[in-house]
Amino acid sequence: MAKENSAALNEAAQAEQDTQPGFGIEKLYVKDASIEVPGAPHIFTERTAPQVGVELGNSAQKLDEGVFEVSIKVTVTAKIGDKTAFLVEVTQAGIFAVRNVPEENLEVIVSVTCPNILFPYAREAVSDMVTRAGFAPVLLNPINFEALYMQQKQQAEHAAKAN
Repeated sequence: MAKENSAALNEAAQAEQDTQPGFGIEKLYVKDASIEVPGAPHIFTERTAPQVGVELGNSAQKLDEGVFEVSIKVTVTAKIGDKTAFLVEVTQAGIFAVRNVPEENLEVIVSVTCPNILFPYAREAVSDMVTRAGFAPVLLNPINFEALYMQQKQQAEHAAKAN
C-alpha cells in the first residue's frame, strides 16, 4: 500500500512538473564566423585609429515543439578613411527549450532572453578574432535587447497602421 501511494505521488509530481513553465539552454555554438583584412599588410602601417561600426540582427526558428534555435549576427566593420581595415562577422546561436509558456510570452523569450544569453559569447568571439587579426581588441558595448524588441514592435505597429 505504501509503495502504491508513493508511486501515485511520484506520478502526480511528474504530471505537475510537466505542466510547469520551463526554460533551458540545450546548446550554445558559433554558427558562422569570418574575418577579412583586405588591406593587409599595408593597413598595419596606418597610424590613424579606425572608425568602427557595428550592425546587429537576431533571428529565431522553431525546431520542434518547445525547442527553438535563436541566433544573433554581429558585423563589425573598421575603416581608416575609405579603406576597410577589417570586417568581422559572427553568428552566435543556441538551442533553447521553452516549455509550457503562454504564446504571448514566447516571443519575448526568443527575442530578448535568448539574445541576452548569446551576446556575451558573440562579443568574446568578435574580440578574439580582431585580436588574432593583429588589431586592438574591439569590446562591444552591452546591448539592451528589450529596448530593441520594443522598438521593432512599435515600428511594426506603425507600418501596419500606415497600410
